[in-house]
Amino acid sequence: MATKRGAGPSGRAFWGRFVQWLARGEIAAAQAEAQVARDRLRDAIEAIPEGVVFLDADGRYILWNRRYAEMYHRSADLFSTGARLIEVLREGVRRGDYPAALGREAAWLAEREAMLVKGSGERHEQQLADGRWLMIEDRRTTDGGVIGLRVDITAMKEQAHALKLALARAEAASRAKSEFLADMSHALRTPLNGVLGLAQALEGGALDEAQRGLVGDIRASAAQLARLVHGLLDYDAGGPGREDAPPPPAAEADAGPGPEAMRVLVADDNATNRKVIELMLGAAGAAATCVQDGAQAVEAWRAGAFDVVLMDLRMPVMDGLAAIRAIRAAEAGAGRRTPIVVLSANTSPQDRAASAEAGADGHIGKPVQAEDLVAALNAAIGARAEAAA
Repeated sequence: MATKRGAGPSGRAFWGRFVQWLARGEIAAAQAEAQVARDRLRDAIEAIPEGVVFLDADGRYILWNRRYAEMYHRSADLFSTGARLIEVLREGVRRGDYPAALGREAAWLAEREAMLVKGSGERHEQQLADGRWLMIEDRRTTDGGVIGLRVDITAMKEQAHALKLALARAEAASRAKSEFLADMSHALRTPLNGVLGLAQALEGGALDEAQRGLVGDIRASAAQLARLVHGLLDYDAGGPGREDAPPPPAAEADAGPGPEAMRVLVADDNATNRKVIELMLGAAGAAATCVQDGAQAVEAWRAGAFDVVLMDLRMPVMDGLAAIRAIRAAEAGAGRRTPIVVLSANTSPQDRAASAEAGADGHIGKPVQAEDLVAALNAAIGARAEAAA
């Protein structure tokens, strides 16, 4: 019986070689295709301007671009396919490549390894020994590997630092301006307070017509100067327009019933201002006790029962705010509260807020007008009456 063509030993060998040839061709084609894909991938990651690295599921290097090697140039000699990133980091720590690891090397490596294992894509800043800063991000791939991204943020950090310095300088300049304005306010308004107050006191006395005219001229000139000071400083948060006209004579001031028989403690380091306030209080029927600084004010308050305290802010030894706080602290266990009104040349919103925060019940700006002072004392009387009721 004849054998089928190709079915003999030689035919089987032929078909075997043919299958092998086909297989080798397919393998070669697959390898060529894979190489093309790898080349394209490498070209793609080389085109990325940031550092890129691929790790396998065990944290071993698979692929990285030139930018990644440039960023970590101090450790680039350690990069090789199959090397574990954590071991490269360990050697980098030994070399001093990572300033944040100094003194806590083991903890730093443990934290870095935990970030790799987690691979959540959370961003972290990393400083290198050459002073540059990187933003690092590691994210898990579907096959369990890791793709890492490294972005140089040195310029951004420098800009942020420069902005911080600029803001600090601006804040310092603003504070200096505020302090200058406060100093000027105190320096200019304090003598104005004396001039206006003494003129007002004289006007309430026995004067002939010529003398009363001279006093009126003094007050008008002082009021004009006060308007200039307020406009120059742009700092007075009190009632606008109050200085547009000379203040009314003391005898014409509508100050209410008056604080007769009231005991008032006055704290002011300027002798003229103390005299002015004492004259105003005397005209209103109140008895004044004057001291020169905040420490004396606290001591006098402890020694005597006063109906109200008039407190300057800028004084030696202890300033007015500290004295107010000391009085309020002492009152906490005493079961009484003395009304405190600030009399100050510093009248900005910040100054008024500071007075209220310290515990003051009112804030009158200098130059002090008799009607404002008496109104504040009447308000203190009303507050005490309400508290007693």
